[in-house]
Amino acid sequence: MKETRLGDFEETLLLLVGILDMEAYAFKIAEEFESQTTRATSIGAVHSTLNRLSEKGFLTSEMGASTAARGGRRKRIYTITASGQRTLEASRDFKVSLWNQFPAFAGAKLNFNV
Repeated sequence: MKETRLGDFEETLLLLVGILDMEAYAFKIAEEFESQTTRATSIGAVHSTLNRLSEKGFLTSEMGASTAARGGRRKRIYTITASGQRTLEASRDFKVSLWNQFPAFAGAKLNFNV
């Protein structure tokens, strides 16, 4: 059986794919990761994680059109699958449940617009 849990880096990249939508290609995802988290990452780490998420069935990808700006090279565009979305939702719900059990926040229930 394939692993269905997400590590922190995997979860963040999966969320960024959703945020970036049609601009979700490895270099842009790496840039957005660094911008959103203020942490450095390597393009190799991004590529291997995107491949792992694809193997888990959480992402699909297809080659986009070639562009002059990229010297005629094409980009691999990633899209979240229904399974990927369900996994993100389960991860969010689990973490919100934990946060709501934390005594310091017990009186202020977390609410995400879902």
